[in-house]
Amino acid sequence: MSKLVIDGYTIAVTHLDKVLYPETGTTKGEVIAYYEAIAPVMLTHIRDRPATRKRWPDGVAAAPFFEKNIPFSAPDWIPRLPLEHKSRTVTYPLLNSTATLVWIGQQAALEVHVPQWIARAGKAGPANRIVFDLDPGPGTTLADCAAVARRIREIFRSLGLQVHPVTSGSKGLHLYVHLDDPVSSPQASKVAQSVAASLEKETPELVTATMSKAARPGKVFVDWSQNSAAKTTIAPYSLRGLARPYVAAPRTWDELDDPELAHLTFSEVLGRVDELGDPLSAEPHKVAASGPDRLALYRAKRDRALTPEPVPDTQDDPGEEHGEPAFVIQEHHARRLHYDFRLERDGVLVSWAVPKNIPESPDVNHLAVHTEDHPLEYGSFSGEIPKGQYGAGEVYIWDHGTYTLEKWRDDEVIVELHGERAQGRYALIKTGGKNWLMHKMKTEAEKAVRGRGVPRGLSPMLAKSAAITGLDSAEWAFEGKWDGYRAIAEVGADGVRLLSRSGLDITRDYPQLRQLADELRGHEVVLDGELVGFDAGGVTSFSRLQEAPREATYLVFDVLYLDGTMLTRKPWSDRRKVLEVIAGLLHCATVPPLLTGTAEEAIEESEKQGWEGVIAKRRDSLYLPGQRSTAWLKHKNWRTQDVIVGGWKPGEGGRGGGIGALLVGVERGGELRYAGRVGTGWSEKQRTGLLQRLSELEQGHSPFADWDTEPESRNKQLRDAVWVRPELTGTVRFQDWTTAGRLRHPVWLRGSVPG
Repeated sequence: MSKLVIDGYTIAVTHLDKVLYPETGTTKGEVIAYYEAIAPVMLTHIRDRPATRKRWPDGVAAAPFFEKNIPFSAPDWIPRLPLEHKSRTVTYPLLNSTATLVWIGQQAALEVHVPQWIARAGKAGPANRIVFDLDPGPGTTLADCAAVARRIREIFRSLGLQVHPVTSGSKGLHLYVHLDDPVSSPQASKVAQSVAASLEKETPELVTATMSKAARPGKVFVDWSQNSAAKTTIAPYSLRGLARPYVAAPRTWDELDDPELAHLTFSEVLGRVDELGDPLSAEPHKVAASGPDRLALYRAKRDRALTPEPVPDTQDDPGEEHGEPAFVIQEHHARRLHYDFRLERDGVLVSWAVPKNIPESPDVNHLAVHTEDHPLEYGSFSGEIPKGQYGAGEVYIWDHGTYTLEKWRDDEVIVELHGERAQGRYALIKTGGKNWLMHKMKTEAEKAVRGRGVPRGLSPMLAKSAAITGLDSAEWAFEGKWDGYRAIAEVGADGVRLLSRSGLDITRDYPQLRQLADELRGHEVVLDGELVGFDAGGVTSFSRLQEAPREATYLVFDVLYLDGTMLTRKPWSDRRKVLEVIAGLLHCATVPPLLTGTAEEAIEESEKQGWEGVIAKRRDSLYLPGQRSTAWLKHKNWRTQDVIVGGWKPGEGGRGGGIGALLVGVERGGELRYAGRVGTGWSEKQRTGLLQRLSELEQGHSPFADWDTEPESRNKQLRDAVWVRPELTGTVRFQDWTTAGRLRHPVWLRGSVPG
């Protein structure tokens, strides 16, 4: 547990490394730091408004809950506002200080919802703003919302009132109309309703002011109802509890003219406030001089009373001169040894954790994970961080010096390092979330040298799971997704080496591929592909691959290196042309043809062929070794199977006392045969209802005819199984059947499950 002193109040903060947004890896510490940093602008729009919080204590992948009452455990210094409702009194917190925003961050209260009125004399006061929620119905976009927003702006401009747009961070736009002379909430609602009705009458083909969802397809719903005294709206600058940490972000009207207008994440919002100030303010540049505190997350993770690390109260003024910008590389013996690479920039040290240290050669790239900004004083720090503190372990300075900046963008940084050990030009390339790629760039002399040997140990680039329907085939290429083992083949004068996805040498398991050295004689090549086995029907089968690895086929779909030239920095389209030339030399390996037509046609063809799925690759994508990138997307084809529930296995950990997995079977030859375990596919409500139903069917023996033939090890794993009469049925999706007749990766789809 750490403690922060904010506004003179001490706040205990815990579990700072807990991931609240799994898709981006965003932690609770980063949420707290965001709310501390954004407080100067956010407080302007929520001060003296009762705050309803929406909390995700287990992260956005779990169920949230709304909280109106301030909890009994809340600090006494947080101001409160009791309000009478129809059946009860609710005591709300007033988030009037930076300390209160840090407190909600500690509570994992990602969303803040407030009304349009402000409290006066301990009760609901007047509304000092009118809000419109522009919600795009099916078939409409943010651009359509922007068109409606501009019309609303014209209406209020004629009345001498300013209107400010906010991308909601969810689907649509919010519009705030500032009222110089506050009015009652009923008056505000009446004005808003009148404007919405007028717009619906004026442009019925685009606008609806009707609450019915049936009226929304193809239209923008202008929701005026949030001006009611009983209603709340997501607060400006509040985070959203979605897959990514989007923010209800105030925007400029110029931005609404952009046809590619999109929602912003919290890091993007902090950067905007630093540069532009608060667009929702009457004086949007008034906070630009100071900007958000970039060391908020750093301080949130450290207790200056317990660690020797420098913990300054403020960051250095970005405008101060420090001579040439500095860099430092620190060897950090924490739970796992890694190296911290830091660059001086705008008054802080922008930092990356590099597990394998900076690359020594242009032939390999290293993962670099972006971490919180550090104070400039950290550049000279070495010593021991005590056990129990964040980053506990020894820190040594591995190298330091200055650097020359060539490029600094949100997704790419190029610098030339002038250190004792680290010298040369390095590129940092963002690949997704916090993950970057660190690459040492070739010198002119290195560029002129060819045939220096095959680069060793390249890790395969990975695809992200995502919908691929609708992708433009002019920008994307489609390949089959194969059910096998990923393998990198290094081919040179010394023979062939095959590496698994995890870097294991698997050459001797596939001796038939040593022939690659003869087929590619005179060339040095690194190939990427999939080792597959084909069943009797000519369909790739993981089970067949496991049974007969020496009959495996190597399906090659990329080339990373050829005769002294690294191709990873070339676009996919160029690499594919090279690969198709190489294909003419291959006999023991195959280059599968691309899937032609649209994404939908590619999926249809893959299903027809019985393949595992489709991989979509941007034609201009670079090859990022070891990285999972949105430039490659994967679509999996799933098979389905009707099953019968014959028992269940109690859960462990968070599922203790409930169902961990169902034991299911299929009918074969008039008997119920065991087919495996299914542990996902239900909501918690369904899981509870299922447990109640299964308890009514409980019996003392297995209903599976082949259970006695199960291996002893499996029987031990399931010795705590609870057997039931086989009356519950359902359908699962799965990838394939194992050789033992078990479902691979089953997920419950539907069936007679209560709830």
